[in-house]
Amino acid sequence: MDDIKIGEILLPGEESEQERREKRVKRRFWPTFRRAARQIPFSRDLVAAYYCAIDPKTPTRTRGILLAALAYFVLPIDIIPDVLAVVGFSDDVAVLTAAFAAISGQIKETHYTKADETLADTPES
Repeated sequence: MDDIKIGEILLPGEESEQERREKRVKRRFWPTFRRAARQIPFSRDLVAAYYCAIDPKTPTRTRGILLAALAYFVLPIDIIPDVLAVVGFSDDVAVLTAAFAAISGQIKETHYTKADETLADTPES
């Protein structure tokens, strides 16, 4: 993936676009996460990003970037099919890494605490 493509994916979008992405992310995040958990090296950060993105206290731009990245993560079709094991999630990892860099420091400790609680309660498959 090139930087331009990732930059396009991470555009925060208008409020209506963010709302649409939030609904999609809420509906598809957990099933996709369960499939990807072993192949994503930063599962804790990913879950914390989810909680940050759905937190109404998170700044609009940050929410928009995270929702865009998470929406890409949960898309059933992307550049490299996720069914290809480790390689399949490499494009998702690139997009998420760019999102984390773009919002550096915006994921709060409360989001990580919620992520830790969720991950502790999530059985490994």
